[in-house]
Amino acid sequence: MDFTYGLMIVIGLVTYIAWKRPELHNKLMLNPYQTVRGKQYWRLLTSGFVHNGPLHLFLNLFTLYFFGTAIETIFKVYFHEMGVVLYLILFITAVIVANLPTMFKHRNNPNYNSLGASGGVSALVLAFILFDPIRDLCLYAIICLPGYILGGIFIVYSIIMGKRGRDNINHDAHLWGAVYGVAFVLFLRPSTIESFVNSVF
Repeated sequence: MDFTYGLMIVIGLVTYIAWKRPELHNKLMLNPYQTVRGKQYWRLLTSGFVHNGPLHLFLNLFTLYFFGTAIETIFKVYFHEMGVVLYLILFITAVIVANLPTMFKHRNNPNYNSLGASGGVSALVLAFILFDPIRDLCLYAIICLPGYILGGIFIVYSIIMGKRGRDNINHDAHLWGAVYGVAFVLFLRPSTIESFVNSVF
């Protein structure tokens, strides 16, 4: 059984239980002010396992299903028995790393909250694009582009929207999760960048 399914089940269960217990929901989400002032650093990770509502949960699990299973398979091919371990390390550490800029940026704002697995999921998406950059990826089954183009658009969009900060989406987490996914893969297998360039050009 792919570990991605287990990860999806855990995220779904934790989110559902947190919906039923608002006090738990508040303790698990990322509140940078409480994280820093109260040294509640577990929030950097637990915030990736709770979501705002059914649509938020569905979108993250939907993306996790496709890209998580793909990266898990790729890691098993390249890293053999360590593949699953490295895959889980990638996702978990990506959630934490993606939240760090948000924690520092909003550490003096007690009213700012962030939650969702998007940072970890973004890392998986960009990691997949590194391995297979020319495969078409579809945005909401409408716009289909080669992965390297869609990945570039995603990063630029995240930077722009992160600076504007006009919606309730943590674009900084998306951006840094994506960057971390690329860095993680290149650290484990530097030759991936050569195959990426050869595929694109």
